[in-house]
Amino acid sequence: MSYEERGHWVYLVANVLGFVAYATFLLGRAGSLPLANDVYVPALLWTIGIAIALSIAGRIGVEIAARIAGEMSGEIAIDDDAYTADVRDRDIGRLGEYVGGIVLGVGMIVPFVLTLAEFDYFWIGNAIYLVFAFSAFVGTVVKLVAYRRGI
Repeated sequence: MSYEERGHWVYLVANVLGFVAYATFLLGRAGSLPLANDVYVPALLWTIGIAIALSIAGRIGVEIAARIAGEMSGEIAIDDDAYTADVRDRDIGRLGEYVGGIVLGVGMIVPFVLTLAEFDYFWIGNAIYLVFAFSAFVGTVVKLVAYRRGI
């Protein structure tokens, strides 16, 4: 598994865990107040920040583990050039970002319509977060499928 592919797996897990944690937190508090009256901004910002930190820490941890396992098995030398992206990595990255961008562009119609209909900020903000998270998910899945099946 290449350096870039491992990074995409970590990003996918961090993205999904972050969104699921936020949705669980939000829906867990839904019984006490109407959702639109809930104070969601701190939870949303903390979730995004923790997901970013988890992605960075996960990438570092996975790469350290892969490096140690490679050195122990003799597959990777200390001066190995395994961390450079080749043409295939760049093409796969471009494809995933292209598909994710299309999903993002089409998905942003929902918050736009919510804004025009003058919905509460809660619904608009959460729709934007959902679209961003879904776009990242789709783009990353496309990249991982392309690594396995080719482009």
